[in-house]
Amino acid sequence: MNMPLTGVTIVEVSSFVAAPLCGMTLSQLGADVIRVDPIGGASDVHRWPLAKSGASIYWTGLNKGKRSATIDLRSPDGQRLVQRLVVEGDGIVVTNTAGLSWLSYEQLASLRSDVIHVQLLGRGDGSTAVDYTVNAATGFPLVTGPTNHVGPINHVLPAWDVCCGLYAALAVTAALRRRDNSGVGAQVSVALEDVALATAANLGWLTEPQINGTQRPRLGNAIYGQYGQDFTSRDGVAFMVVTLTGRHFRDLVGVTGTAAAVSALAEALGADFTTEGDRYRYRDALTALFGVWFADHTAEQISEALSGTTVLFERYRTFAEAAADPRVTANPLFSALHQDGIGDYLAPGLPTAFDGVHQPSTPAPNLGQDTNDVLAQSLGLSPDDIARLISAKTIAC
Repeated sequence: MNMPLTGVTIVEVSSFVAAPLCGMTLSQLGADVIRVDPIGGASDVHRWPLAKSGASIYWTGLNKGKRSATIDLRSPDGQRLVQRLVVEGDGIVVTNTAGLSWLSYEQLASLRSDVIHVQLLGRGDGSTAVDYTVNAATGFPLVTGPTNHVGPINHVLPAWDVCCGLYAALAVTAALRRRDNSGVGAQVSVALEDVALATAANLGWLTEPQINGTQRPRLGNAIYGQYGQDFTSRDGVAFMVVTLTGRHFRDLVGVTGTAAAVSALAEALGADFTTEGDRYRYRDALTALFGVWFADHTAEQISEALSGTTVLFERYRTFAEAAADPRVTANPLFSALHQDGIGDYLAPGLPTAFDGVHQPSTPAPNLGQDTNDVLAQSLGLSPDDIARLISAKTIAC
Protein backbone atom coordinates (compact mmCIF):
# COMPACT_ATOMS: atom_id res chain seq x y z
CA MET A 1 0.00 0.00 0.00
CA ASN A 2 1.04 3.60 -0.56
CA MET A 3 1.05 4.54 3.12
CA PRO A 4 1.27 8.15 4.37
CA LEU A 5 4.95 7.96 5.36
CA THR A 6 6.21 5.96 2.39
CA GLY A 7 9.58 7.38 1.33
CA VAL A 8 10.41 8.85 4.76
CA THR A 9 13.45 7.49 6.65
CA ILE A 10 13.60 7.69 10.43
CA VAL A 11 16.53 6.81 12.69
CA GLU A 12 15.56 5.30 16.03
CA VAL A 13 18.05 4.98 18.89
CA SER A 14 16.03 3.40 21.65
CA SER A 15 15.11 0.59 24.01
CA PHE A 16 12.19 -0.75 26.06
CA VAL A 17 8.59 0.23 25.16
CA ALA A 18 7.71 3.84 24.35
CA ALA A 19 10.38 4.74 21.77
CA PRO A 20 10.35 1.34 19.99
CA LEU A 21 6.55 1.51 19.83
CA CYS A 22 6.83 4.97 18.30
CA GLY A 23 9.23 3.66 15.67
CA MET A 24 7.12 0.59 14.91
CA THR A 25 4.01 2.74 14.50
CA LEU A 26 5.85 5.00 12.07
CA SER A 27 7.08 1.93 10.20
CA GLN A 28 3.53 0.61 9.92
CA LEU A 29 2.57 4.00 8.48
CA GLY A 30 5.09 3.40 5.72
CA ALA A 31 8.35 4.91 7.01
CA ASP A 32 11.72 3.20 6.63
CA VAL A 33 12.74 3.00 10.30
CA ILE A 34 16.37 2.17 11.06
CA ARG A 35 16.77 1.03 14.64
CA VAL A 36 20.33 1.64 15.81
CA ASP A 37 21.55 -0.48 18.72
CA PRO A 38 24.93 -0.66 20.42
CA ILE A 39 26.98 -3.69 19.44
CA GLY A 40 25.46 -6.66 21.24
CA GLY A 41 22.09 -4.93 21.53
CA ALA A 42 20.51 -2.48 23.93
CA SER A 43 19.32 -3.54 27.37
CA ASP A 44 15.98 -4.80 26.05
CA VAL A 45 17.33 -7.27 23.49
CA HIS A 46 16.83 -10.29 25.80
CA ARG A 47 13.80 -9.04 27.69
CA TRP A 48 11.19 -11.63 28.69
CA PRO A 49 9.13 -13.42 27.48
CA LEU A 50 11.60 -15.56 25.57
CA ALA A 51 10.94 -18.24 22.98
CA LYS A 52 12.51 -21.68 23.44
CA SER A 53 15.31 -20.51 21.15
CA GLY A 54 16.15 -17.73 23.60
CA ALA A 55 14.87 -15.03 21.25
CA SER A 56 12.91 -12.24 22.91
CA ILE A 57 9.22 -12.34 21.98
CA TYR A 58 9.02 -8.87 23.51
CA TRP A 59 11.84 -7.40 21.38
CA THR A 60 10.57 -8.83 18.11
CA GLY A 61 7.04 -7.69 18.92
CA LEU A 62 8.04 -4.03 19.17
CA ASN A 63 10.49 -3.97 16.26
CA LYS A 64 8.47 -5.48 13.44
CA GLY A 65 9.11 -3.94 10.05
CA LYS A 66 12.27 -2.04 11.00
CA ARG A 67 15.84 -2.36 9.79
CA SER A 68 18.54 -3.02 12.36
CA ALA A 69 22.05 -1.58 12.51
CA THR A 70 24.53 -2.22 15.32
CA ILE A 71 27.13 0.49 15.86
CA ASP A 72 29.58 1.25 18.65
CA LEU A 73 27.82 4.22 20.19
CA ARG A 74 30.71 4.91 22.57
CA SER A 75 33.30 5.54 19.88
CA PRO A 76 33.60 8.88 18.02
CA ASP A 77 33.56 7.05 14.70
CA GLY A 78 30.37 5.22 15.60
CA GLN A 79 28.74 8.42 16.82
CA ARG A 80 29.62 10.17 13.56
CA LEU A 81 28.05 7.32 11.60
CA VAL A 82 24.75 7.74 13.47
CA GLN A 83 24.86 11.50 13.01
CA ARG A 84 25.39 11.01 9.27
CA LEU A 85 22.45 8.57 9.09
CA VAL A 86 20.24 11.30 10.53
CA VAL A 87 21.66 14.31 8.73
CA GLU A 88 22.21 12.76 5.31
CA GLY A 89 18.89 10.94 5.46
CA ASP A 90 15.58 12.67 6.09
CA GLY A 91 16.81 14.42 9.21
CA ILE A 92 14.50 12.64 11.69
CA VAL A 93 15.59 10.89 14.87
CA VAL A 94 13.56 9.32 17.68
CA THR A 95 15.35 8.41 20.89
CA ASN A 96 14.85 7.77 24.58
CA THR A 97 18.55 7.81 25.36
CA ALA A 98 19.54 10.60 27.71
CA GLY A 99 22.74 12.57 28.15
CA LEU A 100 24.25 11.87 24.73
CA SER A 101 25.52 15.25 23.63
CA TRP A 102 26.45 13.96 20.18
CA LEU A 103 22.81 12.92 19.60
CA SER A 104 21.28 16.09 21.06
CA TYR A 105 19.05 18.43 19.12
CA GLU A 106 21.63 21.20 19.36
CA GLN A 107 24.39 19.05 17.89
CA LEU A 108 22.28 17.64 15.07
CA ALA A 109 20.70 21.03 14.29
CA SER A 110 24.19 22.47 13.88
CA LEU A 111 24.71 19.90 11.13
CA ARG A 112 21.22 20.20 9.60
CA SER A 113 18.99 23.14 10.47
CA ASP A 114 15.67 21.44 9.68
CA VAL A 115 16.31 18.32 11.76
CA ILE A 116 13.33 16.79 13.59
CA HIS A 117 14.51 15.51 16.95
CA VAL A 118 12.04 13.62 19.16
CA GLN A 119 13.24 12.88 22.69
CA LEU A 120 11.26 10.61 24.99
CA LEU A 121 11.91 11.35 28.66
CA GLY A 122 10.97 9.97 32.05
CA ARG A 123 10.11 13.38 33.50
CA GLY A 124 9.83 16.78 31.91
CA ASP A 125 12.89 18.05 33.79
CA GLY A 126 14.98 15.30 32.20
CA SER A 127 15.29 13.13 35.31
CA THR A 128 14.78 9.39 35.14
CA ALA A 129 11.44 7.65 35.51
CA VAL A 130 9.78 4.53 34.13
CA ASP A 131 6.16 3.57 33.65
CA TYR A 132 5.89 1.79 36.97
CA THR A 133 7.33 4.65 39.04
CA VAL A 134 5.30 7.24 37.12
CA ASN A 135 2.14 5.24 37.71
CA ALA A 136 2.87 5.08 41.44
CA ALA A 137 3.05 8.87 41.59
CA THR A 138 -0.22 9.57 39.75
CA GLY A 139 -2.69 7.93 42.14
CA PHE A 140 -3.96 5.06 39.99
CA PRO A 141 -2.59 2.18 42.12
CA LEU A 142 -4.49 3.52 45.14
CA VAL A 143 -7.86 3.31 43.37
CA THR A 144 -7.19 -0.04 41.69
CA GLY A 145 -8.37 -3.33 43.20
CA PRO A 146 -11.02 -4.55 45.67
CA THR A 147 -12.84 -1.99 47.78
CA ASN A 148 -11.58 -3.52 51.04
CA HIS A 149 -7.94 -3.72 49.96
CA VAL A 150 -5.39 -1.62 51.80
CA GLY A 151 -2.35 -0.43 49.89
CA PRO A 152 -1.48 0.03 46.22
CA ILE A 153 -2.19 -2.38 43.37
CA ASN A 154 -0.22 -1.91 40.18
CA HIS A 155 -1.85 -2.77 36.87
CA VAL A 156 0.17 -4.86 34.42
CA LEU A 157 -0.36 -2.72 31.32
CA PRO A 158 2.47 -0.17 30.83
CA ALA A 159 -0.15 2.40 29.86
CA TRP A 160 2.09 5.46 29.99
CA ASP A 161 4.75 3.82 27.82
CA VAL A 162 2.08 3.01 25.24
CA CYS A 163 0.50 6.47 25.35
CA CYS A 164 3.90 8.17 25.27
CA GLY A 165 4.99 6.16 22.25
CA LEU A 166 1.84 7.04 20.35
CA TYR A 167 2.12 10.73 21.31
CA ALA A 168 5.69 10.65 20.00
CA ALA A 169 4.60 9.10 16.69
CA LEU A 170 1.93 11.79 16.39
CA ALA A 171 4.58 14.44 17.08
CA VAL A 172 6.77 13.12 14.25
CA THR A 173 3.93 13.31 11.74
CA ALA A 174 2.98 16.82 12.93
CA ALA A 175 6.61 18.00 12.74
CA LEU A 176 6.91 16.55 9.24
CA ARG A 177 3.79 18.43 8.17
CA ARG A 178 5.18 21.69 9.55
CA ARG A 179 8.55 21.15 7.90
CA ASP A 180 6.92 20.39 4.56
CA ASN A 181 4.95 23.64 4.82
CA SER A 182 7.57 25.98 6.25
CA GLY A 183 10.97 24.26 6.11
CA VAL A 184 11.31 24.50 9.89
CA GLY A 185 12.61 21.56 11.92
CA ALA A 186 11.51 20.69 15.45
CA GLN A 187 12.85 19.89 18.88
CA VAL A 188 10.19 17.69 20.47
CA SER A 189 10.18 16.15 23.93
CA VAL A 190 7.54 13.83 25.38
CA ALA A 191 7.78 12.78 29.02
CA LEU A 192 6.14 9.70 30.51
CA GLU A 193 5.18 11.60 33.64
CA ASP A 194 3.62 14.45 31.66
CA VAL A 195 1.59 11.98 29.60
CA ALA A 196 0.35 10.26 32.76
CA LEU A 197 -0.49 13.49 34.56
CA ALA A 198 -2.22 14.99 31.52
CA THR A 199 -4.32 11.84 31.09
CA ALA A 200 -5.27 11.76 34.77
CA ALA A 201 -6.26 15.42 34.60
CA ASN A 202 -8.12 15.12 31.29
CA LEU A 203 -10.25 12.30 32.73
CA GLY A 204 -11.02 14.28 35.87
CA TRP A 205 -9.00 12.35 38.43
CA LEU A 206 -6.76 15.33 39.26
CA THR A 207 -9.44 17.97 38.72
CA GLU A 208 -11.91 16.40 41.15
CA PRO A 209 -9.84 17.00 44.32
CA GLN A 210 -9.02 20.53 43.16
CA ILE A 211 -12.64 21.50 42.53
CA ASN A 212 -14.70 19.28 44.86
CA GLY A 213 -12.17 18.39 47.52
CA THR A 214 -12.97 14.71 46.96
CA GLN A 215 -10.98 11.81 45.61
CA ARG A 216 -11.99 8.85 43.46
CA PRO A 217 -12.78 5.83 45.66
CA ARG A 218 -11.55 2.29 45.15
CA LEU A 219 -14.40 0.47 43.38
CA GLY A 220 -13.20 -3.02 42.60
CA ASN A 221 -14.64 -3.95 39.20
CA ALA A 222 -17.46 -1.40 39.30
CA ILE A 223 -17.43 1.61 36.96
CA TYR A 224 -17.36 5.10 38.45
CA GLY A 225 -20.49 7.14 37.77
CA GLN A 226 -22.22 4.39 35.77
CA TYR A 227 -23.65 0.97 36.46
CA GLY A 228 -21.12 -1.65 35.50
CA GLN A 229 -20.21 -4.79 37.41
CA ASP A 230 -18.69 -8.23 37.10
CA PHE A 231 -20.86 -11.31 37.60
CA THR A 232 -20.15 -15.04 37.75
CA SER A 233 -22.25 -17.69 36.03
CA ARG A 234 -23.46 -20.95 37.52
CA ASP A 235 -20.55 -22.77 35.84
CA GLY A 236 -17.96 -20.32 37.15
CA VAL A 237 -17.44 -18.04 34.14
CA ALA A 238 -16.92 -14.34 34.92
CA PHE A 239 -18.63 -11.63 32.87
CA MET A 240 -18.31 -7.86 32.76
CA VAL A 241 -21.65 -6.13 32.27
CA VAL A 242 -22.02 -2.41 31.49
CA THR A 243 -25.13 -0.22 31.18
CA LEU A 244 -24.24 3.25 29.93
CA THR A 245 -27.75 4.34 28.97
CA GLY A 246 -31.29 4.03 30.29
CA ARG A 247 -32.11 1.52 27.58
CA HIS A 248 -29.13 -0.65 28.53
CA PHE A 249 -30.33 -0.67 32.13
CA ARG A 250 -33.95 -1.44 31.22
CA ASP A 251 -32.81 -4.36 29.09
CA LEU A 252 -30.68 -5.71 31.94
CA VAL A 253 -33.67 -5.45 34.29
CA GLY A 254 -35.84 -7.19 31.72
CA VAL A 255 -33.52 -10.07 30.92
CA THR A 256 -32.87 -10.78 34.60
CA GLY A 257 -36.60 -10.69 35.47
CA THR A 258 -36.05 -8.15 38.25
CA ALA A 259 -38.47 -5.40 37.19
CA ALA A 260 -40.70 -5.72 40.26
CA ALA A 261 -37.75 -5.95 42.64
CA VAL A 262 -35.97 -2.96 41.06
CA SER A 263 -39.16 -0.87 41.27
CA ALA A 264 -39.61 -1.79 44.93
CA LEU A 265 -35.98 -0.95 45.63
CA ALA A 266 -36.33 2.43 43.95
CA GLU A 267 -39.41 3.23 46.00
CA ALA A 268 -37.78 2.12 49.26
CA LEU A 269 -34.66 4.19 48.61
CA GLY A 270 -36.36 7.16 47.01
CA ALA A 271 -34.14 6.54 44.01
CA ASP A 272 -34.64 7.25 40.32
CA PHE A 273 -32.95 4.52 38.33
CA THR A 274 -33.53 6.36 35.06
CA THR A 275 -30.54 8.50 36.11
CA GLU A 276 -27.02 7.13 35.91
CA GLY A 277 -26.13 8.79 39.23
CA ASP A 278 -28.64 6.72 41.20
CA ARG A 279 -27.76 3.58 39.30
CA TYR A 280 -24.16 4.14 40.39
CA ARG A 281 -25.02 5.27 43.93
CA TYR A 282 -27.04 2.15 44.69
CA ARG A 283 -24.93 -0.26 42.62
CA ASP A 284 -24.41 -2.75 45.43
CA ALA A 285 -28.14 -3.22 45.98
CA LEU A 286 -28.75 -3.58 42.25
CA THR A 287 -25.89 -6.05 41.92
CA ALA A 288 -27.43 -8.20 44.65
CA LEU A 289 -30.67 -8.37 42.63
CA PHE A 290 -29.04 -9.07 39.25
CA GLY A 291 -26.49 -11.48 40.68
CA VAL A 292 -29.13 -14.08 41.45
CA TRP A 293 -30.02 -14.45 37.76
CA PHE A 294 -26.37 -14.77 36.72
CA ALA A 295 -25.70 -17.38 39.40
CA ASP A 296 -28.68 -19.43 38.18
CA HIS A 297 -27.56 -19.57 34.53
CA THR A 298 -24.64 -21.06 32.63
CA ALA A 299 -22.21 -18.95 30.64
CA GLU A 300 -23.76 -20.15 27.39
CA GLN A 301 -27.27 -19.23 28.59
CA ILE A 302 -26.09 -15.81 29.75
CA SER A 303 -24.33 -15.06 26.46
CA GLU A 304 -27.38 -16.11 24.46
CA ALA A 305 -29.80 -14.09 26.58
CA LEU A 306 -27.70 -10.90 26.69
CA SER A 307 -26.93 -11.10 22.97
CA GLY A 308 -30.61 -10.41 22.32
CA THR A 309 -30.44 -7.12 24.24
CA THR A 310 -28.57 -3.82 24.05
CA VAL A 311 -26.65 -4.64 27.26
CA LEU A 312 -22.88 -4.31 26.88
CA PHE A 313 -21.18 -7.45 28.11
CA GLU A 314 -18.18 -9.69 27.65
CA ARG A 315 -16.83 -12.75 29.37
CA TYR A 316 -13.40 -12.50 30.93
CA ARG A 317 -10.76 -14.34 28.92
CA THR A 318 -7.17 -15.32 29.49
CA PHE A 319 -4.54 -14.22 26.98
CA ALA A 320 -4.47 -17.80 25.68
CA GLU A 321 -8.23 -17.80 25.18
CA ALA A 322 -8.09 -14.41 23.47
CA ALA A 323 -5.32 -15.59 21.12
CA ALA A 324 -7.47 -18.55 20.03
CA ASP A 325 -10.66 -16.51 19.65
CA PRO A 326 -12.03 -15.63 16.17
CA ARG A 327 -11.55 -11.97 17.09
CA VAL A 328 -7.87 -12.75 16.57
CA THR A 329 -7.86 -15.77 14.27
CA ALA A 330 -10.46 -14.31 11.85
CA ASN A 331 -9.57 -10.64 12.28
CA PRO A 332 -8.06 -8.92 9.19
CA LEU A 333 -5.88 -6.95 11.61
CA PHE A 334 -3.85 -10.15 12.10
CA SER A 335 -1.88 -12.05 9.48
CA ALA A 336 0.44 -15.03 9.51
CA LEU A 337 4.05 -14.07 10.16
CA HIS A 338 7.26 -16.08 10.35
CA GLN A 339 9.77 -14.63 12.76
CA ASP A 340 13.28 -16.04 13.00
CA GLY A 341 13.86 -17.48 16.46
CA ILE A 342 10.16 -17.28 17.31
CA GLY A 343 8.33 -19.31 14.69
CA ASP A 344 4.99 -18.85 12.94
CA TYR A 345 2.25 -16.85 14.61
CA LEU A 346 -0.56 -14.37 13.97
CA ALA A 347 0.84 -10.85 14.22
CA PRO A 348 -1.13 -7.61 14.30
CA GLY A 349 -0.62 -4.98 11.67
CA LEU A 350 -1.51 -1.30 11.98
CA PRO A 351 -4.74 -1.06 14.03
CA THR A 352 -5.82 1.90 11.89
CA ALA A 353 -7.30 0.78 8.58
CA PHE A 354 -6.49 2.91 5.54
CA ASP A 355 -9.05 2.58 2.75
CA GLY A 356 -10.50 -0.40 4.60
CA VAL A 357 -7.20 -2.27 4.81
CA HIS A 358 -4.90 -2.88 7.78
CA GLN A 359 -1.26 -2.58 6.78
CA PRO A 360 0.16 -6.05 7.62
CA SER A 361 3.24 -6.57 9.73
CA THR A 362 6.58 -7.74 8.46
CA PRO A 363 9.11 -9.56 10.66
CA ALA A 364 11.45 -7.81 13.05
CA PRO A 365 15.07 -7.88 11.88
CA ASN A 366 17.75 -9.98 13.47
CA LEU A 367 19.95 -7.72 15.55
CA GLY A 368 22.34 -5.87 13.26
CA GLN A 369 21.34 -7.73 10.10
CA ASP A 370 21.00 -4.55 8.02
CA THR A 371 24.12 -2.72 9.18
CA ASN A 372 26.08 -3.14 5.95
CA ASP A 373 23.14 -2.33 3.68
CA VAL A 374 22.13 0.73 5.70
CA LEU A 375 25.63 2.19 5.59
CA ALA A 376 26.09 1.39 1.92
CA GLN A 377 22.71 2.65 0.77
CA SER A 378 22.30 5.63 3.11
CA LEU A 379 25.89 6.85 3.33
CA GLY A 380 27.39 5.45 0.14
CA LEU A 381 30.12 3.50 1.97
CA SER A 382 32.06 1.04 -0.13
CA PRO A 383 32.68 -2.61 0.79
CA ASP A 384 36.23 -1.64 1.76
CA ASP A 385 34.93 1.17 4.00
CA ILE A 386 32.56 -1.25 5.71
CA ALA A 387 35.29 -3.88 6.10
CA ARG A 388 37.52 -1.31 7.84
CA LEU A 389 34.68 -0.37 10.23
CA ILE A 390 34.09 -4.02 11.06
CA SER A 391 37.79 -4.56 11.64
CA ALA A 392 37.91 -1.55 13.96
CA LYS A 393 34.82 -2.91 15.79
CA THR A 394 32.96 0.30 15.02
CA ILE A 395 30.10 -1.71 13.58
CA ALA A 396 28.92 -5.31 13.76
CA CYS A 397 26.82 -7.30 11.34
